[in-house]
Amino acid sequence: MTHLRIVGFGVCLLGAAMGMASCGGNAPTMSQPAAVVDTRAADEAAIRAADAAWSKAAGDKDVARTTSYYADSAVLMAAGSPIATGKDAIQKGFTGMMTDPKFALSFAPTKVEVAKSGDLAYEIGDYEITFSDKKGKPLTTKAKYVVVWGKQADGSWKALVDAPTSTTN
Repeated sequence: MTHLRIVGFGVCLLGAAMGMASCGGNAPTMSQPAAVVDTRAADEAAIRAADAAWSKAAGDKDVARTTSYYADSAVLMAAGSPIATGKDAIQKGFTGMMTDPKFALSFAPTKVEVAKSGDLAYEIGDYEITFSDKKGKPLTTKAKYVVVWGKQADGSWKALVDAPTSTTN
């Protein structure tokens, strides 16, 4: 008989606790996390548009516009050159390259992949760059590149890492 009283008392306590919770007592409530909006398609379109404008700026030999697509702490890893870290170093490098009368640069992505989180992306693409050789004749390289993009606080995309390669296929 004592066993039934203890079980009955436990059921009463459980019922009272549940009743308090359902009546707005101080029981913790569980909330669902907010659904994450998938903006990858729009982000990819924004990056492709930025790329087109960036390539045009480089083709126009506009140093300020060309470097405006880099984040302040960006890294440029051009083949055969020291790593340029920071927008100022990248701008200095482009200034030197663009004084070459034979300089030409164009590029376009073949793949843009935006992270589900919506804050990072990478692209793979083709580029063509021309410089003067030691005799002043144009020397053109066609190859691939990788750019890592980061979404900025204002919603724009900036290049975090720009890594042109010498890979041709």
